[in-house]
Amino acid sequence: MLKGIDLQVENGEVISIIGPSGSGKTTLIRTINALESLDGGEIILYGEDYLKGGAIVDKRQMRAGVRRIGMVFQSFNLFPHRTVLDNVMLAPRYHQLLDQPVAREQALALLDRVGLLAHAHKYPWQLSGGQQQRVAIARALALKPDIMLFDEPTSALDPELVGEVLKVIQSLAREGMTMLIVTHEMGLRPVDFRPRGADGERRGAGRYRPAGDPQPAGGPFSATNP
Repeated sequence: MLKGIDLQVENGEVISIIGPSGSGKTTLIRTINALESLDGGEIILYGEDYLKGGAIVDKRQMRAGVRRIGMVFQSFNLFPHRTVLDNVMLAPRYHQLLDQPVAREQALALLDRVGLLAHAHKYPWQLSGGQQQRVAIARALALKPDIMLFDEPTSALDPELVGEVLKVIQSLAREGMTMLIVTHEMGLRPVDFRPRGADGERRGAGRYRPAGDPQPAGGPFSATNP
């Protein structure tokens, strides 16, 4: 249950959502990409109604909005019977956004970007947890999202594997990707949004931007829930 949420996110901002178990952190980001419905309040995406009062404002508009949002799950959620390359190609092909050769070229470029080009033809079970999570990031990037959501992206990893995932996320931050991250990793907490305890009410919010970083121009979305 989420109550008292009032959140506005600016372009290029990285927000960490932190708090105890059961405080609604995952629920919050799942509402942003319509995996959870709203009973009240609204979410505005790039100045347009996206979700409101538990109802989809417009199905076509909602689907278009969802495609602008990539999500990386805690448990990877890769297809075990598909190769790494196939996992990354699947979404653009499913949505008929790219022809097969173009989708393959893009997927290979994304795997190279996350340092896994040499593993393109392996299966997820042949990879470490950190490698699987980097595949999941590449897969989310395949639809060229404007916003990335991460749900505890390192919590299922052994400590020695956390760093390789953090490097990819920090690289995205340097490139100006807007991100919301449910995390307990200190390396991913430049900005905090804190739910309050088990009732899910917001406890407080703070923003930090390193000195010299330009002020983002315009916010991609805002969420309110009285």
